[in-house]
Amino acid sequence: MRLIIDCDPGNGVAGANVDDGLALAVAMAAPEISLELITTVAGNTPSDVGFSVARALTERMGLDIPVRRGASRALVEPSAPWRDKLDNGAVRSGLIDLWRDVPTPHAVPSERPLAAHAIGELICNNPNEITLIAIGPLTNVAHALHLYPEMAEKVKEIIVMGGVFNVDGYIKDTNFGIDPEAAHVVLTSGANITLVPMDATVQTQMVLDDLDKIAGIGSPLTDYLVETVRPWIRYSMETRRLPGCWIHDVLTVAWLLDKSVATSLRQYVDVALEGGMARGTTWRWDPESLRLDVGIAPPQGQPIEILHQVDNQKLLSIIYRTLSQSKGASAEA
Repeated sequence: MRLIIDCDPGNGVAGANVDDGLALAVAMAAPEISLELITTVAGNTPSDVGFSVARALTERMGLDIPVRRGASRALVEPSAPWRDKLDNGAVRSGLIDLWRDVPTPHAVPSERPLAAHAIGELICNNPNEITLIAIGPLTNVAHALHLYPEMAEKVKEIIVMGGVFNVDGYIKDTNFGIDPEAAHVVLTSGANITLVPMDATVQTQMVLDDLDKIAGIGSPLTDYLVETVRPWIRYSMETRRLPGCWIHDVLTVAWLLDKSVATSLRQYVDVALEGGMARGTTWRWDPESLRLDVGIAPPQGQPIEILHQVDNQKLLSIIYRTLSQSKGASAEA
């Protein structure tokens, strides 16, 4: 399977989620996957920080995978409130010392934001061969669709982590909230899309015992994960009062490897663009089953496959089994 991952990784960055790095690691380790391009977007981390994280990971693993920096701001949504919320959590919570012994990714000289071009060219030059996993805000993907309108037909599949329909405490999620317009462009593009919403990903959980099991694999890749994921699990336990941490993004890769990890349903999906509390919220519906359709415009695009019920134990098994195949893994793993 030929794959692009568009992401906003934060491994090694105090207070930043590490699920992008876990998704990248599983994709790197899976023999079924050829990871051909990594692109970064402003989201969980600023785009240049995510770029440094992704480059640090590929260099540490000795992998010659192109990494391209992408958009540093949303199509319309102001970035300052989001950056203030996302970049200062560890300091505000008083938990920054959890990352005291974790090496910070070294800053990589910035390059031109060519992610959208790289995504569009690779997909359009290889029609129906490339799957795109998008696990950050969809700004890069929206730009790519604008630059390469034929991409919607030529991409094999776009697997998106984003959106939330009915999770306590969440009116909107970070990925679609940061760039609602980009989410709208992608979801209504007519491309073959699978959506992995928070409703599915909050059914996932990785606890410290799971990470200890991964540590036993003993490969350079799992050493990196243990080093960078452990403080995030502890941070999540403190700030979210969870037994571990949600592992949102890796579910996209696991679904690609094994569809039995989750059930799914097909519906139209879109994102509200108006101002106020509704902005950035996600809606799913089946026009034929609506009992009241007054004021509801005909749907755009095509129905989207939406992950529904997740088997977390199977997910953890897929992660462990795949990482056990990483270069340098212990023979006993």
